[in-house]
This record gives sequence, structure tokens and C-alpha cells, in this order.
Amino acid sequence: MNASQVLEGLSSQEKRVLLTLQNIGDGASPEKILEAGGFTQLVEVMNAANWLESKGLISIEESSYKSYSLKSKDAVEKGLPERQALRLMQSAGGQVRMSELEAALGKGDVPIAIGWLRRKNLVRMEKAGNETIISLTDSGKAALSSEMEDEKVLRLLASAEKPEAELPAAVVSQLKGRQDIIAERVITSRRLGLTPNGREVLTLGIEVKEELAQLTPELIQSGRWRDVSFRRYDVNTFAPTDYPAKKHPLTRIADEVRRIFVQMGFEEIDDEYVQPSFWNMDALFTPQDHPAREMQDTFYLKSPSRISIDQEKELMDRIKAVHENGGSTGSLGWRYKWSKEEAERALLRTHTTVNTIRYLAKHPDPPVKVFSLSRVFRKEAIDSTHLPEFVQIEGIVMEENASFDMLVGILREFYKRMGFEQIRVRPGYFPYTEPSMEVEVMWHGKWMELGGAGVFRPEVTAPFGIKYPVLAWGQGFERLAMLRWGLKDIRDLYVTDVEMLRQSPIF
Repeated sequence: MNASQVLEGLSSQEKRVLLTLQNIGDGASPEKILEAGGFTQLVEVMNAANWLESKGLISIEESSYKSYSLKSKDAVEKGLPERQALRLMQSAGGQVRMSELEAALGKGDVPIAIGWLRRKNLVRMEKAGNETIISLTDSGKAALSSEMEDEKVLRLLASAEKPEAELPAAVVSQLKGRQDIIAERVITSRRLGLTPNGREVLTLGIEVKEELAQLTPELIQSGRWRDVSFRRYDVNTFAPTDYPAKKHPLTRIADEVRRIFVQMGFEEIDDEYVQPSFWNMDALFTPQDHPAREMQDTFYLKSPSRISIDQEKELMDRIKAVHENGGSTGSLGWRYKWSKEEAERALLRTHTTVNTIRYLAKHPDPPVKVFSLSRVFRKEAIDSTHLPEFVQIEGIVMEENASFDMLVGILREFYKRMGFEQIRVRPGYFPYTEPSMEVEVMWHGKWMELGGAGVFRPEVTAPFGIKYPVLAWGQGFERLAMLRWGLKDIRDLYVTDVEMLRQSPIF
């Protein structure tokens, strides 16, 4: 872009800054340009200067330094708490009782004074019966007649001249850490100068006149648009990107999952994170010696370590019978002696099926169509595909004519609405469903497994008096999100990255 084209795209404020710099010379501060150029506010100068810098017409040099000031003169006039304590000890012959110090300084300042006296090695403390005796050390005796380093800094700050560059950094850092002593302020100075491109533009002659940036209805209706000048726009000029407010991608995909299930006639449910093993494992016909119950796989709680299930006595007896011998289901069960103590162990739920089984316990009659989208916890090592805390998509359907084909159809419909065209199922195994299947979707030429599903076994439903088939599924939420955004590391979903959020597409 040549100089004349650049000139055409300059605003009146930018032209005024260039002309002012030409008149007063390079190295001028924004404040000097404000005064010499007849601007009304400093922000006008800086906005124009920043645009000129982006166009390569001026340079802006910045330098910063830290300035310190006293928040209150009390620390100089009355002395720091430790100096007040030293004066008292000097008048008392180098030794005072703690009670005497409290009476003189007040209980609020004594801990501060004692803390700094000991930190500076100015006193030693000894017990004498019920009293604490405070005595001066050799360093403390020397401090009686000399100024301490922090006191020197405070004196300099209280004076008319404040040589910030000469203040010892370690002492200033100490004083900043003390309450209501000194305040820090960063002072930035700027110097503006013309670049060769800026000087070239100035040689073309700059005329400052009022220009309008927007055509309004009032201008059109009044006819004034014929008499005004409109600013020319350079579409190639850099402009900062404005990002609209957005929900986190995980929140957006969770909203989408919920919307799809609600449209399909489901109701959302949830339950407590902390559950007894009875509901998390036993009610789902998971044997008490199953590997999933081991401490290396499950988070067990220390407090409470147990949750009583005595209020579920009748249900507990039926589930116990199913585990031991199959109860009235015709099954042989797991053929072991069921333990109430094991069933009462408190844990963080390992799946959201606990939500649906507890819901079925309260609603044993059809129709039931519910889903859950909530957190579960497993003792997993953190890597690119595993987290100890993650989210599951869970759902059940219970009605008179429910079938395995219906389950396949529901999941196909769900994933089709989520944007996956190719979906397949293959046989799988889960302790509490039979038949069981795993659901896969085609993504970038590969089949990706997203979770399991099946029909609850009679050993699960019979103790609750449920007489109709229950279709159930549990799907991975994070894996679904990873596929949607093409991520290979699950940890990327939970990294606090504002740029990722800003640049994520809205859908």
C-alpha cells in the first residue's frame, strides 16, 4: 500500500497526532501532544497513536518503573511496632515482661512487634513462671542507637525526594508484605516518534477536517449527508478481533445431549455422589468379589466409612438371596455368602447406573424413560484417555414391549442427532445386562467405541418387583466431546485456556 492510500484511510484524530508530532518534534510524550494538539482527553491521543503505530507511521517507546509511597505517616512519626518496643525496653533497662509490653503497645500491635523483633534477632524470650520475659540481644542493644534498614527506607519515602532506584529491593519487599505501610505504583512513560513512512505521508500534505464514520437515519432524512465528508475505510487495516461471550464447549455439548434426550421424550434425573456399595454394586448384581470392588479401582471413603442399609431390610434380603442362590429368578446366583458389611461400605459412585436403579426402585411400574448426565469417579491413572473424575451419559427405558431392537434404535437415533452417520453395535459383556452390546461410531475412517448397553438381567430387576424389560446404556461423555473437536488428549477438555474458548466454533 502506497503513502497516498494510507493517507486516505487516516482519521482526523490520527492526522492531528501526526501534525502535532511534526510541529513539536520526535520523542514527545502523549501528555505533551494532548496539550500542543488541542485534544480534550488523553485517551484520544493514545487511541490515535496506537492505530498509527499499527499502520507503521509512528513508533511508541515505553519505559516503566515502580514508585513507592507511604500509606500512612504513623510508621515514621510513631515508629514501627518493633521500634516502639525497643524504646520501652531501653527505658526499662533492656528487659520487659510480656504483660508490660501489652499494656504499652496494646494487644493488637504486640504480636507484630514480637514477630519482627525475633525475625531481626533483636530480642530473646524466656519463661519465668507464668510470665514471658523479653530481653535485648547484642543486636538489639546496637539497634537502640542506630537506624534499621527499613526505617531508613521509610524516612526516604517521607522526604520530598524519593530515589526509587536507590531503595534496597529486599527491604522494600519486606515493607510491602507488612500491612498498611507502603503502597506500590507502576509508572509508565511513553515517547512517540515519526517513522520514515510517517514522514513520507506528511510530505503529501495533511488537511484536518471533520469526517463522519457512520451514515445515520437523521443524516438521510435531513439531507445533510450531501454536505458532510465521510471517512474512507481501509479494509486491509489491522483490527482487533472481538470475541462474543460463549459457554465452555463441554457445557455446550452437555446442553445438546440434554436437548436431544428431552426431544426424544426422556426426563433427566440425578442422585448423590456418595453411595453405599449396596446401591452401586450389589443392587446391580455385581458380585462382592468382583475386581471392580478392589481399592485400586474404587474410591472408598474414610468418613463416613459406612452407610447403613437397615432401612432397606426387605429389599436387602431379596438382593442377598439373588446373590447367594438366585432367589426366585431361576438363576443360580453367584454361590457365595453375601456380606452386609461389604454392602455398607461408603464410596464415590463408579457409574451413573446407580441413579437409574434407585429411580427404578421408586418407580417399578411402566412407563419409565429417564436419562442422567453426571460425574462418576474411578481410581484411574491420569493419561491421554483416562481421568479419575469424568462424566457419563446414562439412560433407561422400561415398558411392556421394550426389546433389544428398541434399544439399538434409540441409540442409533441419539448418535445420528449428535452428527454421526455411521453407527454399529457389536456383542459385549456387562455383569448386570444380558444381552449386552457396545456402540461404535465411524470417525475419520475408524470405528470408535463410545460405551455399553443392554437389557437388565432378571437378577437386577426381580428384587424390585419389576415385571417388564429394562433397556439400559452408559456412554462416555468426554470421548464424545473429543470426537466432536478432534482432540487426542482428554486432559485438553479441562485445561483453563481462554484462547481455546474464544476460538472454539459456536454450533
